[in-house]
Amino acid sequence: MSPALRLERVACLRGGRLLFEGVDVTLGPAEALVVTGPNGVGKSSLLRIAAGLLRASAGTVTREGKVALADDALALDEEQPLGRALGFWGRIDGGAPAAALAATGLEALAAVPVRWLSTGQRRRAGLARLHAAGAPIWLLDEPGNGLDADGLAMLAGLVAAHRAAGGLVLAATHLPLDWPNTGGLAL
Repeated sequence: MSPALRLERVACLRGGRLLFEGVDVTLGPAEALVVTGPNGVGKSSLLRIAAGLLRASAGTVTREGKVALADDALALDEEQPLGRALGFWGRIDGGAPAAALAATGLEALAAVPVRWLSTGQRRRAGLARLHAAGAPIWLLDEPGNGLDADGLAMLAGLVAAHRAAGGLVLAATHLPLDWPNTGGLAL
């Protein structure tokens, strides 16, 4: 089955406030879309709706394929060394933590406790977790936050490789992302 993500006429109401409505997104293999807009407009909520973690106030969401979300919630045991923390998820997801560490440039930090990682290293660790999940649908919430120039290049390379393998990407950001052949949606 080819991965697909469709949002049709999706609306989001949070705290009695309408954040957005009528959002239509259709993504298939090798496609990517970057959602932009100011803080508080609902970019993260849109990703959570796409992931199935938040219910849309209106509209429908269809997902074909496993979904992985990378956001500020690292989902790694802070007390464990990074390699072991990723290994836990590798056993659950059937992924390859060693390959994910290599893809994100974190091999040298495999023995370092997650709590000791810098902001940029933590972002890379979240991307390694995403990579190791083996999901064809990637949802990225502010993926460039905390990354330096090398980190942004690594992120672009991960996204390009994922798309080349037939995966799809929906990202939300307020920072520019220079990804070729990527659609845009302003909220």
